[in-house]
Amino acid sequence: MTRLVVLSGCSGGGKSTLLLELQRRGFTCVAEPGRRIVAEELESGGGALPWVDMAAFARRAMAMALADLAAVEGASGPVFFDRSLVDAAAALEHVSGLPMLGRVAETRYDDRVFMAPPWPELYRHDAERRHGFEDAVAEYERLRDAYSALGYRIELLPKAGVAERADFVLERVHVASME
Repeated sequence: MTRLVVLSGCSGGGKSTLLLELQRRGFTCVAEPGRRIVAEELESGGGALPWVDMAAFARRAMAMALADLAAVEGASGPVFFDRSLVDAAAALEHVSGLPMLGRVAETRYDDRVFMAPPWPELYRHDAERRHGFEDAVAEYERLRDAYSALGYRIELLPKAGVAERADFVLERVHVASME
């Protein structure tokens, strides 16, 4: 059975860097839908951008997260996700007021979700991350609450270097590095 392990939490908290380290160590990893959507929308001149139309962005992230799940069906070993369907549903629920989390409750990832805590020293703006640190912290709190409400166990990532964070995750998922 494939284990679907989610890295979620604060925007700018080092999730993508951690995912790259896990991939370097030989694990199957799925990049964050949001960053892929932003890159596609900027390239095509589309409007499903979080700073233009957050609801359209979140709907697109939900669709991409579902496609990502289908793409890794039957994979061997753990699959690590930079964000998940829960993240996208929580975003859409926040901007629309619609009860989206209940709609995704049946889609299950591994019971343990690794959350990147707010880390101001690490946080940076870039072309794809235009919101401020305060917004990132509010998002972190919404995600923490959403995962908890859906029965996931939250495991905070340590504020440490990427290799130590990767070791931390792998020890808790009980897999050896594939290096």
